[in-house]
Amino acid sequence: MVSRSAPRSDDAAWLALDRQLCFAIYSTSLAMTKLYKPLLAPLKLTYPQYLVMLVLWQDDGLTVTQVGERLALDSGTLTPLLKRLQASGLLQRLRDAADERRVRLQLTPAGRALKQRAQQVPRAVAAATGCGLDEITTLTARLQALRERLAPTPTRAA
Repeated sequence: MVSRSAPRSDDAAWLALDRQLCFAIYSTSLAMTKLYKPLLAPLKLTYPQYLVMLVLWQDDGLTVTQVGERLALDSGTLTPLLKRLQASGLLQRLRDAADERRVRLQLTPAGRALKQRAQQVPRAVAAATGCGLDEITTLTARLQALRERLAPTPTRAA
């Protein structure tokens, strides 16, 4: 005979949509992407292209693999993005002189100049969220820590 325990009174609470961390993150991500769209339109960048540019503005000359790792994007997603950025004249994809299997990403003068125009984007996001730099820093750190806890590790993946 199979013994069934009575449902716990908090089971329903665990299934409430408003208590789902995944939904809070998902819906916030959608809202953030929607917020960025008009801010990036004058720069002629999509949100994923903006993320690539942020990485390269911080550390120009990275390989495609390094940018993919920073953004958690695979090459199948990243390559078309990079081709569009290259076609826009913002970066060059160059074979690494030391290892021709690697492709390095180098900002063009236009790509470097775009950084100045992009300076207003984070400030506009802060204004729209009503968050100051300290709160944004704290929220970002907490989300990064959550992402790290959720990322598969060799012992967890096995």
